[in-house]
Amino acid sequence: MRRITIWLLSTVAALVLLFSYKTSTMGAGGETSAIASGPDGPAGSGSSWTGTDDDTTGPGSSTGDDNAGSDGSGTATGSVAQTRWGPVQVRITVSGGKITDVTAVQVPDGNHRDQEINDYAVPILRQEALAAQSARIDTVSGATVTSDGYRESLQSAIDAAHLK
Repeated sequence: MRRITIWLLSTVAALVLLFSYKTSTMGAGGETSAIASGPDGPAGSGSSWTGTDDDTTGPGSSTGDDNAGSDGSGTATGSVAQTRWGPVQVRITVSGGKITDVTAVQVPDGNHRDQEINDYAVPILRQEALAAQSARIDTVSGATVTSDGYRESLQSAIDAAHLK
């Protein structure tokens, strides 16, 4: 009888602990880190290009050659990539048709673990993007979801800047 009572109490205690554990998906509904903000605020949803193009067609227009790229300078903010841990958004700086900087505008930060992962992963993703000059970058181990969102937003920013 005593064994059954101890077993029952330990099972109830384990269930209470299990169901009271807070995960990053149980955060306050989409908390994000606004590392930088633009004219649309920190959570702009679409891609945007702010800068100049050396051709006469102007930013946002097509010359008919999809691989022509832009020789202009400026910034492009990628669209917000909604991941299961929260939104990811990046902004690129372009000079002479090359990506010279990549800034994370938003990354998931619903809890301390999210912040640790992104403090580690975002600088690696930035270096990969600068080296590759494209969104074809490797996934950071342990930050797969953030890496996928980073690539998606990066590609959107590259498209907005009309880079190759």
